Amino acid sequence: MDLSPTDAVLFDLDGVLVDSRTAFTRSMNAALVEHGLPERSPEALHPFLGPPLHRTFATLAAESGAGEDVVDGLVLAYRARYRASAVAESAVFPGVADALAELAAVMPLVVATSKSRALAEPLLEELGLRSYFQAVYGPSLQARDESKSLTIARALEGLPHARRPAMVGDRKFDVLGARAHDLPCVGVLWGIGSERELREAGAVVLVDEPADLPVLFGA
Repeated sequence: MDLSPTDAVLFDLDGVLVDSRTAFTRSMNAALVEHGLPERSPEALHPFLGPPLHRTFATLAAESGAGEDVVDGLVLAYRARYRASAVAESAVFPGVADALAELAAVMPLVVATSKSRALAEPLLEELGLRSYFQAVYGPSLQARDESKSLTIARALEGLPHARRPAMVGDRKFDVLGARAHDLPCVGVLWGIGSERELREAGAVVLVDEPADLPVLFGA
């Protein structure tokens, strides 16, 4: 599918720009252990990379027999550990920087992530990606369950001149959030979401590597 002439692109962060699986799973398990809950294998935690953090910890706490009262503490413990180690335990996916450079030369790019903006901005800065983006949109630290659709809505408000924007994501949350605003969503296959997940959610096209994006968007 040819999505040109796309005139702005919204990017998810985790699983699209940055491989943050190690930082995520280690920080999750550190928070769980700190609160007396059992560790989970990385494979068991990977599906939780995408939804809001409070929702994830509420699910894991309930599965371990703990109540809602521990969720805020789990989130704080996760964020403290993540802030200290995210840069060292995260990596930009190969080819992403080159693709962003091509796209940013011809159209505005923004990040629309479920990661708190206070964590997303420094991570992108330290990994050398922040300069490609006009803005970074993510929930505040106080937000408990901001939907991806709401995050995308705020990002679109920051792109008032865009007439044919598109979303790039790796999970069903990205696709469904984009569809709520009638945006086409490109699914990437180097992230967490499977081909089946992305197709069933309604991704308009799937790409195998970052170099496919500039071609797809007519850059």
